[in-house]
Amino acid sequence: MAVIISACNQDSDIDSVVYDDTPYNLNYGPFPPPSASTATMLTAQKIALGRMLFYEKKLSSNLTQACADCHRQEHAFTDTARFSVGAEGDLGGRQAMAIFNMAWHSNGFFWDGRSTQLHNQATQPIQNPIEMNETIPSVIAKLSANQTYKDQFIRAFGDDVITEARLGEAMEQFMFTFISNDSKYDRHLAGTATLTASEERGRQLFFAEYNEFFPNESGADCAHCHSGITFENDQYMNNGLDAEANFDDLGRFVVTNNPPDRARFKVTSLRNIEMTPPYMHDGRFQTLEEVVEHYNTGIEQSSTLDPALNATTATGLMLDTQEKADLVAFLKTLTDETYLNNQAFTSPF
Repeated sequence: MAVIISACNQDSDIDSVVYDDTPYNLNYGPFPPPSASTATMLTAQKIALGRMLFYEKKLSSNLTQACADCHRQEHAFTDTARFSVGAEGDLGGRQAMAIFNMAWHSNGFFWDGRSTQLHNQATQPIQNPIEMNETIPSVIAKLSANQTYKDQFIRAFGDDVITEARLGEAMEQFMFTFISNDSKYDRHLAGTATLTASEERGRQLFFAEYNEFFPNESGADCAHCHSGITFENDQYMNNGLDAEANFDDLGRFVVTNNPPDRARFKVTSLRNIEMTPPYMHDGRFQTLEEVVEHYNTGIEQSSTLDPALNATTATGLMLDTQEKADLVAFLKTLTDETYLNNQAFTSPF
């Protein structure tokens, strides 16, 4: 479909722009088709617009911050600060989440899942006073005054009308292209890479179940929560960070008001985990070694603690020093350098 629209504004870098709904071919390699139905309706021009918006500081109140400032590609599109600093200098209350393989998430977004769709999630940080501290009408006014954006909205949507829904859709489409599936472990599964002895021992521990009665056969049971192609389980869980008396962030409960959801948070992917410190919703752990030690000996009991984790508290995971090192070695095989350096995700400016 092609609609030619004249653009006489002298700021425009071309004499006309054309609506272009050419589909974008999402290359997801060995993954199954994405679970998000809208990911099958991508267009190259909407993705191009989403890329511009993701890196656009006009989305913030004082023109100082873009989405990409708290979601940096070299860290799998997260922030290595414990809490990100907003446009006005305020600190967020939770650690920024990484972005990849979003089209395979089926249980909402944010740590508490308050947004059920990625296009709705995309515009919320803009309006959060602690984050970008802006309003949608103000963003629309700023973008509407820019001929480059008006032209790109025509290419993407057929006219230059800018709305919150279109902002969200464009950024959603761009983020749906963030696919990470070329880690060393992926290549190992494909038969093109070989794990070291330590990485292989860590792999076995990762997938082996905990067994308190046979310590020599007991594993770290990580796959209970981190499995499949996404290395997560599309659930919200309490992983024993705090005893009940110390709950200071009620997580999923804030959304559902359901008591069993107290201190439950979205189970995150372990892909690229080496590149995304600090860890947990509050960024309390700086290293993977600390994370492993938490599950080995540090689980706190509470009424909403996941039952499988609760079952390990009597003995801990019984991992020795070498086993913990092996487990960390395996986790590092989930780093995807191809993804971290993909030029299609970099700033277009």
